[in-house]
Amino acid sequence: MPERGRGRRGAPARTPLSRERVIRTAVAVADEKGSAALSMRVIAERLGVEAMSLYHHVAGREDILDGMVDVVFGEIDLPPRDTDWKSAMRHRADSARAALRRHPWAVALLDSRARPGPATLRHHDAVVGALRAGGFSVPMAAHAVSLIDSYLYGFVIQESSLPFSGPAELDEAADAFLREMPAGAYPHLAELVTEHVRTPGYDYAGEFTFGLTLILDALHPDEAPPQPPGACP
Repeated sequence: MPERGRGRRGAPARTPLSRERVIRTAVAVADEKGSAALSMRVIAERLGVEAMSLYHHVAGREDILDGMVDVVFGEIDLPPRDTDWKSAMRHRADSARAALRRHPWAVALLDSRARPGPATLRHHDAVVGALRAGGFSVPMAAHAVSLIDSYLYGFVIQESSLPFSGPAELDEAADAFLREMPAGAYPHLAELVTEHVRTPGYDYAGEFTFGLTLILDALHPDEAPPQPPGACP
């Protein structure tokens, strides 16, 4: 049975236009071409409608960008409540990195919106809440979020610009680097590639884990964690 209904003449019925459909289409376009390629015309063409039709559902390009950012935040896991703050921050950071790898355009937009959507607000509230529950004061929670996200966003930008996308391509790049490097010209780089990058099982993703661990180990709650109801002081 076909997924879409059919009109009186047997033609497939057009899927109704909606704000969600416009936003999801914009995300798909940005995933393929980057956010700079987004325009009302491009999105409308992808949807098979006139550009003016979009204005019945969105206010314009900035409204679409707001919605796109909210989609990405909606894909990031909230910090788990049933674990300690450090594990919660690690889980959230790993999930955020995965989402940003799916949507490389988003890293430049996540904190740029003046009108954040519900998923964005829910996400930030949960992150701060997890730190507060772990004993971080309000100022220290703000410091922690800023530090973690600066590292997270910076790593994703660096990772997305590398000339390889996985261990196999990294091995090829390392081999080419060693092969083409003049003998003895750059001994420290040769040592780094040979003794670290070319180590069996090496994955650049491990660098993210290493840096995140350093940051989380350097952060410390500065208040007593709130006591659950009924607990003895």
